[in-house]
Amino acid sequence: MKMKKSYLAVPLSAALLIPAAGVSAHGHEDHSKMSHSSGKVSLDVSSPASDLRATLDQLLSEHAYLAVVAMQKGIDGKKDFDQAATALNQNTDDLSAAVGSVYGDEAGEAFKKIWSSHIGYFVDYVKATGAKDEDAKQKALKELDEYRVEQAAFLDKATEGRLKAADLEGGLKVHITQLLTSFDSYVAGDYDAAYSNMRKAIEHMYMVGEGLSGAIVTQYPDKFKNTKVDTPAADLRAGLNRNFSEHAALAVLAMQKGIDGAKDFDAAAGALNANTEDLSASIGSVYGSEAAQQFKKIWSSHIGYFVDYVKATGAKDDQARDMAVKELDEYRVEQAAFLDAATEGRLKSKDLEEGLKVHVDQLLLAFNSYNEKDYDKTYPAIREAYGHMYGVGEGTATAIVGQFPDKFKGAPAGMPNTGLGGTAESQSSNGILWSLLGIAAASILGFFGLRGRRSQQ
Repeated sequence: MKMKKSYLAVPLSAALLIPAAGVSAHGHEDHSKMSHSSGKVSLDVSSPASDLRATLDQLLSEHAYLAVVAMQKGIDGKKDFDQAATALNQNTDDLSAAVGSVYGDEAGEAFKKIWSSHIGYFVDYVKATGAKDEDAKQKALKELDEYRVEQAAFLDKATEGRLKAADLEGGLKVHITQLLTSFDSYVAGDYDAAYSNMRKAIEHMYMVGEGLSGAIVTQYPDKFKNTKVDTPAADLRAGLNRNFSEHAALAVLAMQKGIDGAKDFDAAAGALNANTEDLSASIGSVYGSEAAQQFKKIWSSHIGYFVDYVKATGAKDDQARDMAVKELDEYRVEQAAFLDAATEGRLKSKDLEEGLKVHVDQLLLAFNSYNEKDYDKTYPAIREAYGHMYGVGEGTATAIVGQFPDKFKGAPAGMPNTGLGGTAESQSSNGILWSLLGIAAASILGFFGLRGRRSQQ
């Protein structure tokens, strides 16, 4: 269970130092921008503040996903546990580097020590569960409670009181409880609850990212050119990022469970299908039920082709594997045409097809390397697939705001008051409206075809 040193860092220095480019997903001048210097609300999808939020969203949500995966691998005694744990620790290194890029190297190291401790306590909990050692489980829980206090105090001090320790402790408790509930449900064989809580844990981290980035931007407004993290356009981007990255994460895990013949495959696949249902229902709220059904049919087909690929791999049927790849190629063309039409040409079919190929190839690499037990390739591929989706979200949101600029002229929804996240109810009605109608619905409109996007990895 030893964790390796990270080979990858994603500092926030780019968000701090590099102004957002006024360029759309096509490389053209972005006409969806409004000046912020005049005091008007910005329509920028990509701004110093929203870039910061997206970076934190990526790292924090990936932490929740990888933590669940590593805990499952640990209790099952899987041979890829070390690589899953290494990926989780690489995420920690990236997050610590991000904190250090804002508050200095010493603060980054202090954060890393504290943050790493709670991962260690989760490992202790997993070990104790496997050993049926109730005393050790209770000790791990006690240590997690102590961690919450220490982490909250660190962030309260770092943000100069902009995030309050009491609120932070509450938000951290939500995070810990969600991960433990997912794990305990998994051990108990209640797989539907395990995956439901995984999805909640991932979603919760987007509130964490919003809260932390909002505090930092308020603390250093000049470094972020007085832009905001909570504009409707930034909320749109965050919602797209969540939907797309969750799809990639759940697809990889479902494929692993499928080839292993795991008992929780149906629940993993069910979570992936729930993600599809969310996207399909959302498009209906903007484009009508007919468009929603059309999207769902096309989108679901590519998930089915991945399932066919897994089945063919298990059966060692090369012809069926080749057929699945051929069908995935045909899917790319169909999906690209649909999205080109939906965005009225703001996302081009050719670019969409190429972007979809990146996604397909990343998932197949993650699966094939897993099946071949080359786990050192598997987890970097998973992280790449996850990170890829944040470029997708950014470019897609740019296209949507350009298509419907009037829908994004509202004032910021307001920051949650619970520090590192709380409940969805803590958001304003405006934020909820865009969550239900704007963010997820528009997420259908521009899948993957984003060339020349900025990597956040």
